[in-house]
Amino acid sequence: MQAQLTSSFRDPAGFLFRHEGVLYRQVNSLYREDFDHLINSGLYRKLIDKGLLIPHEEASLDLARSDQAYKILRPQEISLISYPYEWSFSQLKAAALATLNVQKIAFEHGMTLKDSSAYNIQFLDGKPILIDSLSLERYQEGAVWVPYRQFCQHFLAPLALMTYTDVRLSGLLRVFIDGVPLDLTARLLPFRARFRLSLLLHIFVHANTQRRYQDKTLDEKTQARKTTRQAFLGLLDNLESGVKKLDWKPEGTAWADYYNDDSYNTTAFAHKKQLVAEMIDTAAPESVWDLGANTGVFSRIASEKGIYTAAWDIDPGAVEINYRELVQKREKNLLPLLLDLTNPSGAIGWAEAERMSFSERAPVGMVMALALIHHLAIANNVPLVSVAEFLANLCEWLLIEFVPKSDKKVQTLLATRVDIFPDYTSEGFETAFQGSFRIERREPIKESQRILYLMRKTTP
Repeated sequence: MQAQLTSSFRDPAGFLFRHEGVLYRQVNSLYREDFDHLINSGLYRKLIDKGLLIPHEEASLDLARSDQAYKILRPQEISLISYPYEWSFSQLKAAALATLNVQKIAFEHGMTLKDSSAYNIQFLDGKPILIDSLSLERYQEGAVWVPYRQFCQHFLAPLALMTYTDVRLSGLLRVFIDGVPLDLTARLLPFRARFRLSLLLHIFVHANTQRRYQDKTLDEKTQARKTTRQAFLGLLDNLESGVKKLDWKPEGTAWADYYNDDSYNTTAFAHKKQLVAEMIDTAAPESVWDLGANTGVFSRIASEKGIYTAAWDIDPGAVEINYRELVQKREKNLLPLLLDLTNPSGAIGWAEAERMSFSERAPVGMVMALALIHHLAIANNVPLVSVAEFLANLCEWLLIEFVPKSDKKVQTLLATRVDIFPDYTSEGFETAFQGSFRIERREPIKESQRILYLMRKTTP
């Protein structure tokens, strides 16, 4: 049975579907001339060569889901679909600049983006890439840049809020699926943001213009207004300059300097890294999710073995540092992402199925949960059995660290609350997890009170 993806329904030019587990894209006849121009103009090859567009190969029309099909494509699949509200500041910024770069190159080939949704961007080999080849259409001389409002809401607005107000406001992208409203952005930004010309024009003036015309019908003269090529490119250049000047430094967040404290001495830290590497080799997973990855020190033990690794963490500073290191080292098997494990990304959008939940993107070969269990069980009162059952839904193999009450990190958590956790012991931990996993290896970390476990799922 060919199942159309629930996230792919808005564009009449085509849609994504799966057949026997393989991802395909149907290109409808409606998009025929635009698709031919994309290929024949050389734009497709140019974007592929620059790593800005997902490549595809043509498949048999026998797979078509309707008689409207013009082509069936088999695009390269992304290992893990992520969303803008899960990206760090620099990831969102890189996605914005990639979108503008695609538009500039497309313009040279007589095409333009018909939308600039951040959801059309994913990360492949550590870099942002456009995954929707049907979002390009032939440019009509004198036309305005239709995706302007969407670009401002999906990219410029959240980046400005993260720069000037609070980096955590990226979470508004989870609330507003079509980007942060410009009037809300204008109210949340401090007055000094108006002194940056790009923000004054594209946020404040743009918001006022939207408000002024929201209840009015554009007359024929306004509709017929043309934009010169010079003005079109000038707009893109101004947006690009504005995005490049926005910046956020990961300072003062809770966990960004976690590895610089004295949680482990040198011997313990080295032994933990050794054990993690050995346990990964034993399990030999095809993919890893590192939950509570911080800046990715242990994530890289997996990714440097050629294993695709998603490094999830709640702290925006840690994720930002992790991504910047990825860029600097040109790493390809690692994807840092934001995640509050006690309130993970849910299924949102139309019919609650347009964007996948965190759990829907599982299972993976291995989950690593290092120095995490005490935050769930003690700081957030999640029963150990519930943690085990949740993790069992995500993976086949589990590499997990138990941090006892005698550890200073747990003592810090208990300092301001009553200890209502009598089962939080190594014995209680093992009992709780043995309902979902079989313990394959148990290793105390040298010169530490912590214990590493390698477990394998036993439940169906």
